[in-house]
Amino acid sequence: MSIFGARVPRKEDGRLVTGQGRYISDVELPRMLHVAFVRSVHAHARILGVDTGAATAWPGVVAVATGADADIARYRICARSALPSYVETEQPVFAWPEARFAGEAVAAVVAADRYAAEDAAALVVVDAEPLPAAVDVVGARGGPVVHAGAADNVLLSRRFESGEVEKALAESAVVIERAFRTNRQSAAPLEGRGGVAEWSAGEGKLTLWSGTQVPHLARHGLAEILGLAENRIRVIAPDVGGGFGVKAILYPEDVALCLLAMRLGRAVKWVEQRREGLVAAAHARDHHYAVRAGFDRAGRLLAMDARIACNAGAYSVYPWTAGLEALMAGGLLAGPYKLAHYRCEVAAVATHTTPAGPYRGVARPATTFVMERVLDLGAAALGLDPVEVRRVNLVGPGDLPYTSATRLVHDSPTYPVCFEKVLEAIGYDAFRAAQARARAEGRYLGIGLANYNELTGLGQAASAGPRMPFRTGHEGVTVRMDPSGAVTVLAGVTSQGQGLETTMAQVVASELGAPLDTVTVVLGDTDATPFGLGAFASRQAVIGGGAAIRAGQALREKITRIAAHLLEAAREDLEVADGRVTVKGVPERAVSLAEVARVACLETHRLPTDTEPGLEATRFYDPIRGTFAAGSQAAIVEVDPAIGTVAIRRYVCVEDTGRVINPAIVEGQVHGAIAQGISGALSEHLIYDQAGQLLTGTLMDYALPTAADMPLFELDHIEEFGIEPNELPLTPARLWDWCAGRRSGTSDLFPP
Repeated sequence: MSIFGARVPRKEDGRLVTGQGRYISDVELPRMLHVAFVRSVHAHARILGVDTGAATAWPGVVAVATGADADIARYRICARSALPSYVETEQPVFAWPEARFAGEAVAAVVAADRYAAEDAAALVVVDAEPLPAAVDVVGARGGPVVHAGAADNVLLSRRFESGEVEKALAESAVVIERAFRTNRQSAAPLEGRGGVAEWSAGEGKLTLWSGTQVPHLARHGLAEILGLAENRIRVIAPDVGGGFGVKAILYPEDVALCLLAMRLGRAVKWVEQRREGLVAAAHARDHHYAVRAGFDRAGRLLAMDARIACNAGAYSVYPWTAGLEALMAGGLLAGPYKLAHYRCEVAAVATHTTPAGPYRGVARPATTFVMERVLDLGAAALGLDPVEVRRVNLVGPGDLPYTSATRLVHDSPTYPVCFEKVLEAIGYDAFRAAQARARAEGRYLGIGLANYNELTGLGQAASAGPRMPFRTGHEGVTVRMDPSGAVTVLAGVTSQGQGLETTMAQVVASELGAPLDTVTVVLGDTDATPFGLGAFASRQAVIGGGAAIRAGQALREKITRIAAHLLEAAREDLEVADGRVTVKGVPERAVSLAEVARVACLETHRLPTDTEPGLEATRFYDPIRGTFAAGSQAAIVEVDPAIGTVAIRRYVCVEDTGRVINPAIVEGQVHGAIAQGISGALSEHLIYDQAGQLLTGTLMDYALPTAADMPLFELDHIEEFGIEPNELPLTPARLWDWCAGRRSGTSDLFPP
């Protein structure tokens, strides 16, 4: 049986579950110093001065740095885009002379240990003049200016348009007009951000240990900012306790650590506290939608007119730009549904809040929520079953290849298949009967249905949306067999905890016919691995795995060429499996992979003519475009209107995953994704007051999910029991308000 597709235990778990993993907190270097950051207490303020005298005199303190320091002030982070509407903004390492969000780093204290650094940081006095703040994404236009170059606070805008929207709306049997909102969330990985920077003046080499998902991109960004050649910077990503996108950004703290190490000539270390993570690590999901959607009498979606405002926060994050969520939202709003007449105006709006960046499924949770609500509302207005409305609108096999209104090409025939399997598994028809009985008893049961897709494995053509100065399409892998027959895989993709060491090893072992336990995978070291772009956008298995397959095939070709020579057989007569190369039908005529490797490395006189020594191959893979993954989910919920709580009674998910490398890892990924989706739908909400102060800055206030909050997964959300849930999360307080009749679904983005 092939190791590809087998439910094998994760290779990395041996060290991780026994406490032998190495995270940023575990990195210890000689004479290492520790850093604590001083952060702005104002969302918007003019910084008049920073008094560091008391902090500098504190026992154990080695240095204090501020944004006014010459060796700090000249460095800026700048995310670039070639889109004509994009307003380029620079982000300072330390806020100076203006702070633009509460939590922005203003200074850093470097001390012999973290305790001294934290104590001294509390002594730094920031003389600041508070200024009015733009906080809400709708009110930010025309509000206090975040950046002088964007007078209306719009950092990027774009219009998507296809067909004749107004004509189609005028001809529709019913037109739905609603406003929708999804609120701010944090990725909140188990391990927060952190880094250790070391500068070797003798070598002129900078090393940064970081929990980054994108070590090669981080190195590239640091090289640009610091003016160093990339081979003078090494970025190492050790074990990572979750990322979800929040660690796919080059942050000011990363640059600050490098500058401090270069200034002091000693290694410096910082590990984020949970409050720092909630207030200063990138946020996501703060979207406003104003939608008009027209249906014919059969429930077909004829036209949609949408305006989307995405809260980009105070700065455009590197390298993804402020346009990441807005462009994704506008380009993918229709999801797996047919829509000929489409107009969508998107805006990435700057506010005096924490910058927004990538978070698992960028924009798709919000766009799926909006589309599914629109379909439910259309069905209700027409008196149709919401299942039938979805059936007539889904892209099906007969529509392929289907070019969407935003010119994306759908190639998946399985949208209807996933949906029908979910309906069957959840027992939709039987549920409706049970729902009616429960309603007669005074119980509120509801069912939520969602169909979705995700553009995955993005190649160079598909990833051009934000028009960054590079394309994120390819990955590189080196596969090397040493004289003992052991295999080392060096990959540019990185793991953020999802078992990539195991799946990459399975791919290569399958190609080589080598035992899995002979394969070691090396990730996350820019000095060791081929150039790669990292972990984001569901690309590691598709693109990194593609590169691994190509490198494995190249090495297998050389192995069989050598083995054919040693066995005096034709290559086409050979089979490779279980660490042996055998002649078909004559199993006793065989040579082990270890023997082939020994010949290739140590007994090169036995090699065929014109064959170079060694067993190593490096290959790159770029799928050029991408492909849509498909999925459907259904949830049966019960709502207690007296206290506004939701209990999930059943949860079913069906996804088209393509070829499964390891079923256990795939299932774990789906479970985690659903848990994050449920939590985003029901509880997680980063709340700011009108002055831009984060009110949910601890885990006492920010409601992360626990195991007790999750149902058993048969393997998402949309709860409905007669109200209109047009804003997420559906917290008990919000549900109670709705039940009490204090909420409506009216639009404040479409002017009267």
